[in-house]
Amino acid sequence: MTTNDAHFTLTAAEQDLLPSDEEVRFYQEYGWYLSKKLLTDDEVDLLNSAADRFYAGHRDRTLPKRPPRLAYWEPEQGDVHRHNDYIFYEDDTIRGILSKPVIAAVAARIAQTSQIRLWNSTLIHKPPRADDARNIVPWHFDRHYWQTCSSDEMLTAFIPFHDCGEEMGTITMIDGSHRWKETGGDDSTSRHFADRNRSELEEMLAENAAFNNAKVRKSPVNIPKGHISFHHCRTYHGSGHNVSDRPRRAISFHLQDRTNQWRPYELSSGERVVYNNDVLVRADANGNPDYTDPDFCPVLWEDPR
Repeated sequence: MTTNDAHFTLTAAEQDLLPSDEEVRFYQEYGWYLSKKLLTDDEVDLLNSAADRFYAGHRDRTLPKRPPRLAYWEPEQGDVHRHNDYIFYEDDTIRGILSKPVIAAVAARIAQTSQIRLWNSTLIHKPPRADDARNIVPWHFDRHYWQTCSSDEMLTAFIPFHDCGEEMGTITMIDGSHRWKETGGDDSTSRHFADRNRSELEEMLAENAAFNNAKVRKSPVNIPKGHISFHHCRTYHGSGHNVSDRPRRAISFHLQDRTNQWRPYELSSGERVVYNNDVLVRADANGNPDYTDPDFCPVLWEDPR
């Protein structure tokens, strides 16, 4: 697959959607930001209908190989909390909408970078099931799983396909936690939250808060349709049960700043960590994974100045 040339310009109306200086300061202090309305209702509805087609088996393309830690719901798994990585790659409708320059331009402004590239993307479907503990996403931050990345300024856009409040199990942030120093860690921190005990992650949050003499301030983000929640890669976040009468659907849109590149990261055993992108992207001049690969890590925003 090749990508189209992108023209990174915003209309006057889109310029008005960018975060103000005060909102940028809020992101820097709290580690998250709720955008203005960046997607039209029609665009959001298209995302939802594209998800319907995807779950029914539609693919515009499939991955050339299956990464070792791929999250990929299949129908035989039933009505569970679904995660499907690389949705931006596999579905052209979703790709087209999420390529709107204003989304990445907002990310660039709050992350204070002149370029935003895709890191990964996950389609999420949380069924309205308060009886299934797997619907709870425990406290975690994304940087732990991105140890092969050199940057500490990556971020994620959480994009629901509807109004998304506490009843639906919206994303909840721990204010200011991206500025905490860690008490220390072991190899377990590089494992995804789905592979770890929830109580262990609760304890890690409490320990880090105590170490930083910080209060655990939880902020559920109530996201109106078409708005997007952004969070820093070191911001603790999670979500509760969906107790509404319909599924909570969203995309986690993980983004790189300009400086990010591959770095080696070894566990205490000497084993080298491999992120899923590492087996998909092209190699750079030194034979290492190239996190600027245009097929899997395309540029979504470039400051035209």
